[in-house]
Amino acid sequence: MTTFDPRGTALVLIDLMDRIVANPLAPRTGSEVVEVSLELARRFRAVGALVVAVRVERPNVTEQPPGSGLVAEVAAAADEVVVKRTIGAFQGTGLDELLRARGVETLVFTGIATNLGVESSARAAGDHGYRLVLVEDAMAALTAEEHRASVELDFPRLGEVVAAADVRVG
Repeated sequence: MTTFDPRGTALVLIDLMDRIVANPLAPRTGSEVVEVSLELARRFRAVGALVVAVRVERPNVTEQPPGSGLVAEVAAAADEVVVKRTIGAFQGTGLDELLRARGVETLVFTGIATNLGVESSARAAGDHGYRLVLVEDAMAALTAEEHRASVELDFPRLGEVVAAADVRVG
């Protein structure tokens, strides 16, 4: 069981957008990732911990593809929404400044895709000095192999890999 101080912890939901959640994913569906992420968001918000949803926009286009908004329940659960234009959530988004202003030192990550948006964001967060917690059963990738490579090979070097049931806030 991993317990977090709600004053210094944020839940960061990566790319839980309609068009991304709808992709064929593994080892779980996008809907399953959203469901587990929303349960975590409820627990975080119940104790006053920050919930940040991150979504991507394609740069240099006049119109974003259909489905580029956050899943409605994810948007409703977020205290803050950050828009990124790169794979990771930190470059040019103001996310680090937002987190520091709130006294956040620990980031708990969920999202899609494990090996792309989540891993890129986690690596940058580590470079910024945050403690990292990666919720394995609240992530998916385009293939099970890509998910497994991040979770088993890369994430243990960056932070703590946990199951959603083992996350306690407060």
